[in-house]
Amino acid sequence: MSAVLRSSKRPRGLRRLLHACVAPNVFDFWAQRLDRTWTWDRPLARIVERRPEARDAITLVLRPNRHWRGFRAGQHVNVSAEIDGACVTRSYSLSAAPRADGLLAITVKRVEGGKLSTHLHDNACVGDVLQIGPAFGEMTWPPAHDAGWLLLAAGSGITPLVALVREHAARGMPAPVTLLYWARTREELCFADELLALADAHPDFAVHCLLTREIDAASDVAPARRLDAAQLASLVPDAAQRSVYACGPSGFVDTARALLGETARSFRAEAFTPPARSFHDGGDAVVTLQRSGRTLTVPRGQSLLTALEAQGLKPASGCRMGICNTCACGKSAGATRDLSTGEVRTEPSSALRLCISAAAGDIELDL
Repeated sequence: MSAVLRSSKRPRGLRRLLHACVAPNVFDFWAQRLDRTWTWDRPLARIVERRPEARDAITLVLRPNRHWRGFRAGQHVNVSAEIDGACVTRSYSLSAAPRADGLLAITVKRVEGGKLSTHLHDNACVGDVLQIGPAFGEMTWPPAHDAGWLLLAAGSGITPLVALVREHAARGMPAPVTLLYWARTREELCFADELLALADAHPDFAVHCLLTREIDAASDVAPARRLDAAQLASLVPDAAQRSVYACGPSGFVDTARALLGETARSFRAEAFTPPARSFHDGGDAVVTLQRSGRTLTVPRGQSLLTALEAQGLKPASGCRMGICNTCACGKSAGATRDLSTGEVRTEPSSALRLCISAAAGDIELDL
């Protein structure tokens, strides 16, 4: 698997000398008076193009600075922007494969109440500079993938999968791929014309766009069903012989896993919404923050990230779905519940992800 990599060309000795004389934040302050993407070591990216992709969705093409270390098709990146004086970070899938010119792209759907998605969709302009983190995510092509593949996308879950399709097409479609893509209406389909054109050009690539809230006027066909066994059997009868990647809301991913997780050749999935779980953990718990010395009372069963933010704290965070590990921290004592699985974990001196962990009793965190 290839990836676009960038490395610093500044001699190491010069870097050490400069670091001894100038603090990185001071360097950034003055360097950005000349170019807003110049920093000591922070990856930043300038928006060089924006284009509509579907209703309430746009693609932003970004030119990263030399501190960006590259990515693989199918991965995500944390994107940060300053909004109303506060830095807001969220995770976005990279919707294009690595390019020779080093540009990268994210496709942003405007989410009601979403601070960053609304800002990027409504206000971000060509020339604006965003902070970006390192690429992460494991839903990438393996070194060898000559067997058949089944890609399942719902809503915004298409973005990492279209990057995989684009890279696969650039290689001549070396293995059969079928993509099933659910959206509510035609207006919400992203990349549909491109995907259908690729299907026409490559016999080993098939795409089915399934609209769940719209009747096909040409054929008077009723809205498509959501993912189920009968639909899979009809569209992909050999699904059990394929490797599967699925991406979409947590309910969609749960259904895909239930249908194919034990029967497919292999199965990997990522959800772009937190799992909707209820474990009926009532009452409150005491959280001791060891580094700051603070003691807080939070609701049991609620995401620790949400609970801490409600008390005015701002822990580092990104995807808020348990993927990027930005919010990972140490736990020295107490019991927590993993909100993605329901498992209660009591081992001391362990790590947890705040976004998908809840207090199941009094705990101590390395914060």
